[in-house]
Amino acid sequence: MNALVALCHFCELHGPRTLFCTEAVHPPSPSPQQPGSAIPCDRDREADREGEGLTMRANSSATQRAEMCEGCRALPVSHPGFVSVDSETGIRYLSHQHPRQPQLFSVVRQACVRSLSCEVCPGREGPIFFGDEQHGFVFSHTFFIKDSLARGFQRWYSIVVVAMDRIYLINSWPFLLRHLRLTIQSLQSTALKVFDSEQCVCPQRAVRMNGAFSPAVFPHQRSGNAARSLTSLTQHTNLWASLHSSFSWLLKACGSRLTEKLLEGAPTEDTLVLIERQTEQEEEMIGWDGAEEGGSKPQPSQSDSMQGTDFQCDDGRQEDLPGPKFKSLRHLRQVLGASDFRQLAWHVLMGNQVIWRSADPGLIQSAFNVLKALLPVGCVRAIPYSPQYEEAYRCNFLGLSPDVVIPAHVSSSEFSVLVDVLNAERGCVNPVDDYILSLYHFNISSTNNQPVDKGPTLLNKIEVALSNENLSVEVVSLCLLCLKEEWMNKVKVLFKFSKVDGRGKEDTQKILALLGATGPGEEDNVRLLKFWMTGLSKTYKSHLMTAVRGGERTLSHYCMRPSISVSKQLE
Repeated sequence: MNALVALCHFCELHGPRTLFCTEAVHPPSPSPQQPGSAIPCDRDREADREGEGLTMRANSSATQRAEMCEGCRALPVSHPGFVSVDSETGIRYLSHQHPRQPQLFSVVRQACVRSLSCEVCPGREGPIFFGDEQHGFVFSHTFFIKDSLARGFQRWYSIVVVAMDRIYLINSWPFLLRHLRLTIQSLQSTALKVFDSEQCVCPQRAVRMNGAFSPAVFPHQRSGNAARSLTSLTQHTNLWASLHSSFSWLLKACGSRLTEKLLEGAPTEDTLVLIERQTEQEEEMIGWDGAEEGGSKPQPSQSDSMQGTDFQCDDGRQEDLPGPKFKSLRHLRQVLGASDFRQLAWHVLMGNQVIWRSADPGLIQSAFNVLKALLPVGCVRAIPYSPQYEEAYRCNFLGLSPDVVIPAHVSSSEFSVLVDVLNAERGCVNPVDDYILSLYHFNISSTNNQPVDKGPTLLNKIEVALSNENLSVEVVSLCLLCLKEEWMNKVKVLFKFSKVDGRGKEDTQKILALLGATGPGEEDNVRLLKFWMTGLSKTYKSHLMTAVRGGERTLSHYCMRPSISVSKQLE
């Protein structure tokens, strides 16, 4: 991550000061070797590192050496600083009191002053974002450290993250906030223990109340108490080494967390939905951290936690579960049979609740993992395994233990399908030589049994691809991806035409005919399109609404201009 992390302190004698900063130094790009040039040896590299250490020492010693008190100085002048090398990337993380380069020193100095003076959040303790293109953008988190000798019994600090990429820094806000809070809480808790022990020995509040106050003596009294380092406040002998490790890991983890990918076009709806869900999860974690700090942390139910973390039915988590598993849609079709698979796939595409009841959670999760490939990510709401029934509005994929009783209104509903996984009888002959069929027997029941010759157009194309044995599993997956993108484009057109523009039924019927959704299976096609509308990302919906409103304002603006000109001519 091309950023810099710094710990700042507001000294009562000298004002805002930078105590400790960590920066990442990237290795130079390899240049073509010139004929006759010498190959740099390890001794030269060691000399470069020593030169960097001398540069850091020169910078730290030359910056107002005479004005530094104990509270303003983190490391001794002779200390070379801390260096950590990432063996994978070759990036070096250097920590010292001030940056190596004069340009960075000015940027960090300005960020330090602003974070401890004018750029503060309400309450003077918490995160804030500020900056500009010239001096960089800053994520700052201010906090207090207890000190029995300070004014108000506390000292003011801040941790700033300085970067030139505004978008990257804003997107990293939840990550930085969560991990910087851990560092700050560790410092505060350690200093609080020292504060309590000092107060037990000599309560400073009583000493100050009983002491005589004199304007002439006050500056001398304050000067003795102002110069107190963070090391003495926390009684942590390896404080700066610990902060170096923490800041170095923060820069490395934040840099590897977000990566750039080359896209051959606009991002798909699945990508946008995954980004939105990841953002929502990070915001929920931040809210939970805040509730935990306030002492009121709600306890989630088991179904809530499953729904929040298993909406994708992670493949890695599936491999950890023992037992047989479905490998692909073709494998599931071979096990269930063509007729039962078509019925199950129809319910999935229509948005009905698919319930699997079995004593094998791994088998259920593998089934959901392959069935979710039929739907956009935004339409998948899965609870892989639950000890009780969950309503359809909470999930459209539900795994249950065998002893769970399905409510009567669900069993009689045409908007659900139940798959009971029963133990296979010994000695039965399997039509397909498969390990799963040797263990289990599958019973699919639903009040809505669709005819084999009917169904949505998408299901018919999927059936053709799965039944073609000349196509490999990878080719079938790519074919399914293309089919989903084709129908998601139809969903976007229908959503824009019917929901945003508000067209009538006749116009909607015309657009359905244009999209190829009429004819055989028209009812199922329309139902599929309406269900898939719920899987559109919030980003796409808000973009459409913003564009429509902007167009209306522009149209009204141009419509009013002729009347204004006419009125001017009449005048």
